[in-house]
Amino acid sequence: MTTIDLNSDLGENVPDRVVSDDESMLRIVTSANVSSGFHAGSPEGIRETLAAAVRGGVVIGAHPGYRDYANFGRTNVDIDSATLQAHVEYQLGALMGLASAVGGKVAYVKPHGALYNTIARDERQAKDVVAAIRAVDPGLVLLGLSGGVVLDVAERAGLRTAAEAFADRAYQPDGQLVSRSQEGAVLHDPTAVAERMVRLASEGVIRAIDGTDVPVAAQSICVHGDSAGSIAMAAETKRLLQAAGIEIAPFARA
Repeated sequence: MTTIDLNSDLGENVPDRVVSDDESMLRIVTSANVSSGFHAGSPEGIRETLAAAVRGGVVIGAHPGYRDYANFGRTNVDIDSATLQAHVEYQLGALMGLASAVGGKVAYVKPHGALYNTIARDERQAKDVVAAIRAVDPGLVLLGLSGGVVLDVAERAGLRTAAEAFADRAYQPDGQLVSRSQEGAVLHDPTAVAERMVRLASEGVIRAIDGTDVPVAAQSICVHGDSAGSIAMAAETKRLLQAAGIEIAPFARA
């Protein structure tokens, strides 16, 4: 039986910037990428999301990003290697401590936003992130964009990796994500999104924005918690995957 994971970026809420319904999403997904604090969230909010994940048996991943709270971590940052490595190490340590405090454990790392997209193509920053993960806990799995440079860098460094596809994002013909600045980059129709992911899981392809099919090998599917209609998209994706005989299960275990 084909198996695939469902994940979502969570722990990003603060009282004046609520972007996701973490409790509802945690009842759907099998893995939670929990903000490590630099791009979004607060210690108390992150702790609450981690506790909910533990209660629901959802696997926890660290979600570190650039130190860019004002822009939600979605702006490219020119940063030297020593600083980037230290920033990622700091975020991993913080999240691992909070997870331990609520009886959980971090199993994997999925970088956030602009950092995620940069290390999919920039080998220097990819090496910095991989070095940080190895320094903190080489047993952590790295979750990254299918076909991204960082997955090769991580594997060469001895880390376990998993590849990811995005349910609610449009793809370029080369397998990269369409920039959020372009029209049509973020998808919202639950049925269309779910059908795309069934095709991904069963055929290994995603329809690109130009109408061509892009080969995508992925062990996990992300539905962004902050996308409009995210709960409906995640629920419908899970329903159609299971109806197609595809098992929903985490790619990593703590």
